[in-house]
Amino acid sequence: MLILNKTAGVFSKPSRRRTYEFLRSFNFHPGKLFLHKLVLGIETSCDDTAAAVVDETGNVLGEAIHSQTEVHLKTGGIVPPVAQQLHRENIQRIVQEALSASKVSPSELSAIATTVKPGLALSLGVGLSFSLQLVEQFKKPFIPIHHMEAHALTIRLLNKVEFPFLVLLISGGHCLLALVRGVSDFLLLGKSLDIAPGDMLDKVARRLSLIKHPECSTMSGGKAIEHLAKQGNKLHFDIKPPMQHAKNCDFSFSGLQHLADRLITQKEKEEGIPKGQILSSAAHIAAAVQHTAACHIAKRTHRAILFCKQRQLLSQSNAVLVVSGGVASNLHIRKALEIVTNATQCTLLCPPPRLCTDNGIMIAWNGIERLRAGVGVLHNTEGIRYEPKCPLGVDITEEVGEAAIKVPWLKMEI
Repeated sequence: MLILNKTAGVFSKPSRRRTYEFLRSFNFHPGKLFLHKLVLGIETSCDDTAAAVVDETGNVLGEAIHSQTEVHLKTGGIVPPVAQQLHRENIQRIVQEALSASKVSPSELSAIATTVKPGLALSLGVGLSFSLQLVEQFKKPFIPIHHMEAHALTIRLLNKVEFPFLVLLISGGHCLLALVRGVSDFLLLGKSLDIAPGDMLDKVARRLSLIKHPECSTMSGGKAIEHLAKQGNKLHFDIKPPMQHAKNCDFSFSGLQHLADRLITQKEKEEGIPKGQILSSAAHIAAAVQHTAACHIAKRTHRAILFCKQRQLLSQSNAVLVVSGGVASNLHIRKALEIVTNATQCTLLCPPPRLCTDNGIMIAWNGIERLRAGVGVLHNTEGIRYEPKCPLGVDITEEVGEAAIKVPWLKMEI
């Protein structure tokens, strides 16, 4: 039985007749032999409908994705019922395209893996409902996936990264630091106390009306800030990083957003322009906000590395920092993190940008990881539910704060 949260409201499944017609539409060749485990991954946690088929050696056999970015740009943010409807309209096609490209029949799959937590309730419900119909039809194991775990493990599809390693996940919806000790074994070192960095950058971009800027009109807020910041002076405004006196690994970005909002209001008055018009100082503001966020992220990450080394949770000489999530593609933030990893003798690894944002490949690969480890593979899906809010691993943020590790000053020459 599919149990839906009350926040999801009324949820209608795609009809079984349509689903069965969809499954019969494949033209596969019988007698084909797959020697490896094969997992279909389905991702609908936010505003992208994605699917992929991956084998246990890391080969991506087929993938497809439908982005909703253009639609949500027009509304100035993600509207959950709109995202839900777009997922409903596209999930069947996207899964079919991924399977067709892979030349894998659903009956040949080892398992089906789907994001069930965390994310937007209405979006998660679409992917889970569709997946459970496939699972029931083909009697396949089901692997519920934690979205953040999938981001953290993606690097192992591309590189031979051994456990343990440190991961920094930064996106529009998430911000956390965790020690990855195994496939489903995480220690949470720090998290955002309010909003995520991508959300903050998007809000600043909207307040600067960058969608009206000719160079930024088709970009997401974070991309627009990064693009415009290249033309600005990051030191033009003196903005101090948040939480300078808090000796932990937590993050905060709402104060920076409100400070930017006040600064923009002040500059609008000085320049005598109405709200909604482009400021002449917009590039300087974008550069200052981006640089402040980068310094804040770098310092918290620096402390996490020092904490893990002090507690012998990471190798002294061969430590790895993995940075993933949509904001990981911001090159200014990445350069700040490079300064930290160079100073701490760490290796910095980032998945390519297309695997940093939400995708089906990371969900399928997480399924492969769990299948190989024999962790969280369900043969009975009764009572399975999605969870819009869900922590990652064991929270030791209080212990990190009590350690009160002092971080040496680093010159952020970016």
